[in-house]
Amino acid sequence: MDTGTHVVMGIALGGLAMADPVVASQPATMTAVFAGVIIGSQAPDIDTILKLRNNAVYIRHHRGATHSIPAVILWPLLITAALLFILPEANSLHLWLWTFLAVFLHVFVDIFNSYGTQALRPFSNRWVALGVINTFDPIIFGAHLIALMFWAFGSNPVWTMLILYGLLFFYYVARFAVQNAVKHAVRNTIPGTTNIIVAPTMRFFQWRIAADTDRHHYVGRAYGRSINIYDKFLKKPLPESNLIQAALKDKNLSAFVSFSPLYRWEINQYGDLYEVRLIDLRYRSNDYYPFVAVAHLNEQCKVVNSYTGWIFSEDKLRKKLDFSHN
Repeated sequence: MDTGTHVVMGIALGGLAMADPVVASQPATMTAVFAGVIIGSQAPDIDTILKLRNNAVYIRHHRGATHSIPAVILWPLLITAALLFILPEANSLHLWLWTFLAVFLHVFVDIFNSYGTQALRPFSNRWVALGVINTFDPIIFGAHLIALMFWAFGSNPVWTMLILYGLLFFYYVARFAVQNAVKHAVRNTIPGTTNIIVAPTMRFFQWRIAADTDRHHYVGRAYGRSINIYDKFLKKPLPESNLIQAALKDKNLSAFVSFSPLYRWEINQYGDLYEVRLIDLRYRSNDYYPFVAVAHLNEQCKVVNSYTGWIFSEDKLRKKLDFSHN
């Protein structure tokens, strides 16, 4: 989920913590728990700072180690230790329990996005992505804001948050039902599909679609059970050439391949440079595919410059590539 949603979830969890008699009766523990759940709800996303290095590192590692099983165990211990240093009279066990719940819920809800997490590390590096909730879901965010407003105006925080999460449980169930209906509609629209990726948008009944058959890639959008196919591409395996092998060793293209499950490729020549471009088919926007990886190589198959990330125009892509070359 996005940062704002994790923040309101942390605050809401602080309200739910009032159900714990130890938290409710001990001011120091209450203060520490409130701080713990808010910090814990943000801690796994500390890997966002990897953007400061480059997109390749960020794409390859975001929601990786910091969302793993060891991290889910380690974060609450570190946060609890830090807060006990400031508030030594707080109850350590209850502080750790609520902080652990905040960290766990952060990783758990991220699993429902199409980006997913490597939540099973170190046992598996597989990305776990259920793809039923958009990274920012206005219903989830708005429901939290409404619940927090009720709390601010005097409602019982425990019952308010229990009602909130009860309603959101049924919302998640409904999202799974709609996703399954969309997948069924895609199979009826495109016979012989071997792989279907249905990704949520901010609108409840609109979903992005990318699907494979033995011969083609299909890209479209679902409006309820109505499937609109916008693009159809002939599937072509990557050539086994020195050019491609050299390009795929580049950090930007290798990061892209590790992240994207469905993409097509293009090779173009501009003067004495060859351009290898990988295009993620899951993110079509205004007739453009903005998530790409591009490498320019010379005639000796040496990478001159490269880039991976979100680009919404060719001019901006050229500027990024020129910057990386300089």
